[in-house]
Amino acid sequence: MARADTFTLYGTEFSLYTGKARAYLRYKGIPYREVLSTVGVYRKIIVPRTGVRFIPVLATPEGEFVQDTTEIIDVLEARFPERTVFPPGPRQAVVAKLLELYGDEWLLIQAMHYRWSFPEQNEDFIMAEFGRVVLPWAPAFLRRKVARSKASLFAGMLPILGIDDTTAPAIEDWYLETLDHLDAHFARHRYVFGDRASIADFGLIAPLYAHLYRDPAPGAIMRQRAPHVVAWVERMFQNRPEVGDWLPEDEVPETLLPLLQRQFSEQFPVLRETVAAVARWVDEHPGERLPRRLGRHSFRIGSVQGSRELMPYPQWMLQRALDVYQGLPDDQRAAVDQLLSRCGGQDAMQMRIPRRVERVANRLVPGAANP
Repeated sequence: MARADTFTLYGTEFSLYTGKARAYLRYKGIPYREVLSTVGVYRKIIVPRTGVRFIPVLATPEGEFVQDTTEIIDVLEARFPERTVFPPGPRQAVVAKLLELYGDEWLLIQAMHYRWSFPEQNEDFIMAEFGRVVLPWAPAFLRRKVARSKASLFAGMLPILGIDDTTAPAIEDWYLETLDHLDAHFARHRYVFGDRASIADFGLIAPLYAHLYRDPAPGAIMRQRAPHVVAWVERMFQNRPEVGDWLPEDEVPETLLPLLQRQFSEQFPVLRETVAAVARWVDEHPGERLPRRLGRHSFRIGSVQGSRELMPYPQWMLQRALDVYQGLPDDQRAAVDQLLSRCGGQDAMQMRIPRRVERVANRLVPGAANP
């Protein structure tokens, strides 16, 4: 029987964002049980209680239901402030939010490419995973057969994210580069900022665990090329690990700068176009709910140009990073600017948001206009 103070996490082992929430719950030592999000669970619990078909969902002991991993962590941080995952120093605080944004919304491209573009290596594993969700009571061969129709919906996201034959080689080079930079970092540090996990670690673990560590094709590459990343991934799922200190003097290690440089050069142009597209759409559709996609645009991975959809949700995540940076006192912002100038991000972080977006009842809605 579950304890009276136990939370319930609805998700799956192969879900990118469920991994983020699970790692956080274990790190904090919060009592929880996990329920597999089968078709029946979606129909009876998730959709009626949240109004949407997304996981993970966290049920509190009081019967509240929270959807979206970022909001789940916000809710739990307020209830369990000990072992906080938000660093107090301005440089670490800003970089932590940036790397959460990078992991959640940009490394998603790597994760989705490696899951769905390598059927020879991945298909048996992935179909078995989906089968347990679709028909958990059925024989394995039947689960796999039915799972293919459901899995095709996720594979259909590749062109939305800009993943195709043109961009695939650049994405694969980028994955190898990401592993090399992170391996160099985790060879020296247990977590992103020393001996204590931050929201940056939980943003990065989302793609790096459920897809890139567990799926056969990218997982084999990670184990061969980046043993320190593998050790970090496994460390992130320990139950209430020993907590040390943040790096002293608000240090952001040099090993993180290549990740930030790539984020500012490739993700931030997309985010800037997203902000402009959201503002145009809201002005042209007053009083309407935001759609999930706002049209296609060009983007770049390495030296390769591609085409992808603009989606409003990353703006909501961007706002959280900009709010931390732009809300700093002048003296603290100056210290952050010195760091940002070294990775091409100082101008990017001055971005203004003409039309904010907010999450209300698990859906994105237009927020207030910024003067």
